[in-house]
Amino acid sequence: MQELIISLTNVQDIRDFVNSVILVEYDVDLVQGRYTIDAKSIMGIFSLDLLSPIKLLAHTDDADALFEKIAKFEVK
Repeated sequence: MQELIISLTNVQDIRDFVNSVILVEYDVDLVQGRYTIDAKSIMGIFSLDLLSPIKLLAHTDDADALFEKIAKFEVK
């Protein structure tokens, strides 16, 4: 499993993010506090606090291609 901290601040960011994540075959979750949601679910993402950073968990050991696609959302 690999993880990354991301930030999604507006509707277009969420659309771009989900369009990238739905292309991978492994599970990807977003974790914030005690909530864990499917990263491929637009409605699920809207249930999170978008003003705070979100932890992305990719359930694979080879998420490098995904992380390159979503690099603009990474919190540094």
